[in-house]
Amino acid sequence: MLIFVIYNAIDMKIDFNKMDVTILPNFKGGEMEFAANMFFDGTNRIFKGRLVPGASIGMHTHDDSCEVIFILEGKGSIVELTPSSSEESVSPVSTGDCLYCPKDHSHSLRNTSDEGDLVFYAVVAKQ
Repeated sequence: MLIFVIYNAIDMKIDFNKMDVTILPNFKGGEMEFAANMFFDGTNRIFKGRLVPGASIGMHTHDDSCEVIFILEGKGSIVELTPSSSEESVSPVSTGDCLYCPKDHSHSLRNTSDEGDLVFYAVVAKQ
């Protein structure tokens, strides 16, 4: 079951430390589990996510949204699939990287490290 925190639009500060962690096993068909503190305003989602070594978020398509991911800690890989190609593109990601998945594109995120979690912020904005 997904649990999202809905905040008053007047409060602009999102304090992930005051939110419960939601554990999502095999999220979007991924491996292991995805842990996240999730904010939802009724339209858009902002979250702080964590993938342990070997965990992933499965391949999924942003049909009516885009996603921006900022890597806070760790190493992993992003797998991209564009609407015009059936071939996957795999790129390494690490601390400080910013990733953008446009509307109608597909992607997956994986922690490829043997040690240390992959921690990131993500914004999923409806379009």
